[in-house]
Amino acid sequence: MSACEPTAGPGAAAVVIASTRAALGVYPDRSGPIIQDWLAEHGFDAAAPVVVPDGEPVGAALRAVLAQHPAVVITSGGTGLSPTDQTPEMTRPLLEREIPGIMEAIRAAGLAKTPMAALSRGHAGLAGSTVIVNLPGSPSGVMDGLAVLDPLIIHLCEQVAGTHGH
Repeated sequence: MSACEPTAGPGAAAVVIASTRAALGVYPDRSGPIIQDWLAEHGFDAAAPVVVPDGEPVGAALRAVLAQHPAVVITSGGTGLSPTDQTPEMTRPLLEREIPGIMEAIRAAGLAKTPMAALSRGHAGLAGSTVIVNLPGSPSGVMDGLAVLDPLIIHLCEQVAGTHGH
């Protein structure tokens, strides 16, 4: 069974939240549970979201979850332009193959609701056989991104696993 099949069992998906304030307990993370529930609805076993401060802790968290070889890693937060927003910089070096169309579609979906979506700098791609997608930090941005991924995620995983014809 390939790592990118949602039936791969526990640990098949991971969620990394980049939020300094949520990591410090200033307020609760609201995006992680949305992503975790969405993954479960699609048959993935998602571990509890890992909430870390913006910047290098995001890179460390990504490397730690990738060591477990999940099928999918979805991040939220740190994709804007504030000095600490570094999720794209932490993600890009881990990607062996980028999937720019996913991020183009996510930004386009967000632009239908707010011009601020154009400022999101997230990436999507493959680290080995793990799909990584960076979503914005807001719950509404997360929901917009997941709506784009909804019809794609299973087909994407099947392609990565080599179990879907072209």
